[in-house]
Amino acid sequence: MSEYIRSFLEIGLHDVGLVGGKTASLGELYSTLAAEGVAVPNGFAITADAYRDALLRPGIAGELHRLLDGLDKSKIKQLAATAAKARAIIYKAMDTGPLREQIVEAYRKLEREFGADVAVAVRSSATAEDLPTASFAGQHESFLNVRGARDLFEACRRCFASIFTDRAISYRIDNGFDHFKVALSVAVMKMVRSDLAASGVAFTLDTESGFRDVVFVTGCYGLGETIVQGKVDPDEFYVHKPTLSQGFRCVLRRRLGGKQIRMTYGKGGGSRTTRIRAVPGAERERFCISDTEVLSLAEISVRIEAHYSKDAGIAMPMDIEWAKDGSDGKLYIIQARPETVASQRSPDVFEAYTLKERGSVIVAGRAVGEKIASGRTRRIATARDLAAFKPGEILVAPATSPDWEPVMKIAAGIITDKGGRTCHAAIVARELGIPAVVGATHATEKLKTGTNVTISCAEGEIGSVYQGTVAFDVTRTSVSDLRQPRTAIMVNVGTPEMAFRVAMQPQSGVGLARMEFIISEHIGVHPMALLKPEKIASAKAKAAIARLVRTYESPSDFFIQRLSEGVGTIAAAFYPKPVIVRLSDFKTNEYASLLGGEAFEPKEENPMLGFRGASRYSHPAYAEGFALECAALRRVREKMGLSNLRIMVPFCRTVAEGRRVIATMAANGLKRGDGGLEIYVMCEIPNNVIQIDAFSELFDGFSIGSNDLTQLTLGVDRDSDIVAFDFDERDPGMLEMFRQAVVGAKRNGRHVGICGEAPANYPEIARYLTQIGIDSISVNPASVFRTMAAVLEAESNPTKIRA
Repeated sequence: MSEYIRSFLEIGLHDVGLVGGKTASLGELYSTLAAEGVAVPNGFAITADAYRDALLRPGIAGELHRLLDGLDKSKIKQLAATAAKARAIIYKAMDTGPLREQIVEAYRKLEREFGADVAVAVRSSATAEDLPTASFAGQHESFLNVRGARDLFEACRRCFASIFTDRAISYRIDNGFDHFKVALSVAVMKMVRSDLAASGVAFTLDTESGFRDVVFVTGCYGLGETIVQGKVDPDEFYVHKPTLSQGFRCVLRRRLGGKQIRMTYGKGGGSRTTRIRAVPGAERERFCISDTEVLSLAEISVRIEAHYSKDAGIAMPMDIEWAKDGSDGKLYIIQARPETVASQRSPDVFEAYTLKERGSVIVAGRAVGEKIASGRTRRIATARDLAAFKPGEILVAPATSPDWEPVMKIAAGIITDKGGRTCHAAIVARELGIPAVVGATHATEKLKTGTNVTISCAEGEIGSVYQGTVAFDVTRTSVSDLRQPRTAIMVNVGTPEMAFRVAMQPQSGVGLARMEFIISEHIGVHPMALLKPEKIASAKAKAAIARLVRTYESPSDFFIQRLSEGVGTIAAAFYPKPVIVRLSDFKTNEYASLLGGEAFEPKEENPMLGFRGASRYSHPAYAEGFALECAALRRVREKMGLSNLRIMVPFCRTVAEGRRVIATMAANGLKRGDGGLEIYVMCEIPNNVIQIDAFSELFDGFSIGSNDLTQLTLGVDRDSDIVAFDFDERDPGMLEMFRQAVVGAKRNGRHVGICGEAPANYPEIARYLTQIGIDSISVNPASVFRTMAAVLEAESNPTKIRA
């Protein structure tokens, strides 16, 4: 009699042909990584030989050939009917006495280890599944909380039969796999009691950009199937790998998910092994795991990645499923496989999608991918609606199911009411290379069939669905053919959501990271309103602030954590290249627009020239708010370990004001030189140029702000339409200002760059700055390549300019 059972201790990565990729990976984890702190539940595999032997039984292969040969998978109803018949054939063929006996005996061994009627998970594992060149999520069936020998054997038969699900058949046809050369194994593994705690998925890269220096962790309450099925909006966390390896244990960034439901154990057998329950509001407002557990998962993920990369001989980003046991409190790894989408993108071509205009936003959610697509919507409520779907339409649904994949492959984009960035819809959209907006609440209510829309996933983490057909551009640049100029070309970054993507294109770091966007979009509250709420007159504003800070230890902690995570994300994305963050430079009218801001800001006739920049930081009206900014930046450098962060002071009018700012920063723990801290100043006021020697004694570098410097040199209000025609950085007076700034900084041995829009708008200015010896030019990400071209031209054809 053939032996069909292998314990996890007996299998490893090189047994894919015997037990499939998924189970081979479980065996590898269990047998080789336990000593490195990677906990994996025990179990056994039913080898693919059991399936292959079933196909050899009289008449089985012939019946399947008659069903499958020449099948047209585009005929959805025919595909479904054929698949159901094929599954019935396999289900019946797997009902043999020897197989039943071996499965029961292996289960009895687990019972002796863990107790009678031990609950197990039953997972399918195909020999062509979860390999670096071929991987789709959820092609075959899995069953959870299976108890007793009878129910286990039934679940195993159903697993084997799932080799002929609609989606599996369609997948093999698309990828050129012979139906009869793919076999299925089944893994039986002790259940982790995550129904009493939490579970989720971890990736050793960012799933949207492919950025490899982070671990991305998602989690929800209960069993993890709700994440994969897109039925829940999970918590999300990022951990920075390089600083984690240096001993800095700090979560880089987090997002609280809705976690609306949890899957728990059911009380019955068969299809009643699990049930769905609503999560109480108080639990939803808490993260499902602690920071310590997030960091442990990140460390485990890095170990797994290193192990698989060593075995493969190349870097191998991983897709890992984890579960926390509510009984013993431990974290377990229940699956690990190579990530096969973001990691496979060509590093030689940088592709960028950009909206040329913006329309009215109908719904928004989590962006999947970085593309844009337009088309007519098709609302799908149930599988019965799939037959009406036409190629090129936008699929709109509460969530997607693996059975829908044949239709998803012909969609231009996907929109779902529910789900996070690791749900089924997100995974398949990435694999197919189409944009998806998941977790777009009420999408199925607001988007009727036949509506023309544009899906944009090219604006950061938030994906927007615009009314109508919105024009967009696609640019493709061959990075391998690109020469880097001697002059450093840096980027201006305002949004943390875009940082990972931008960091992957050629650049020399960040010349300007704007703090204002993070404060307005991720905090939204005036710092002083958090410190002195009693001064806020508006009851509505007080209530809104209370809601924002309710899950934090204090209002100050809310500000410090949110600001540090935003700035830290940008610093981590470009690490170890320099990232220059500019301290807050709101005008008083902009500060007043923040929640609670009206109580703390004066009304000025000309805020552009008023209480802004350096003048605020030591002033009694804002000094305590500035202390929160400093605390956040200290957290980035000291707790997160991102020592590449440099700090820049904006709108510093006089040398005396510069001295006060330096002293105030030192008093708040940001002392120039400590830990290599460099402090720069914006060179954006004529006095900064005139007194550049004196400013050089206080600051480590200068960044020319061409917008304000032009405004103040030419005496033009850049916000006034009636005199806007006089605002021109190419004016001879402005060119002389640029020259004096560069020459003065160089004379004092200080770094000098520019972070205004002039070099991007006017290539001749980029050439001029290059010729006078500027150290760096920082432009918006979309302008990097054309600025590089202008600078390379200037470096190749130098022109002598008077010093």
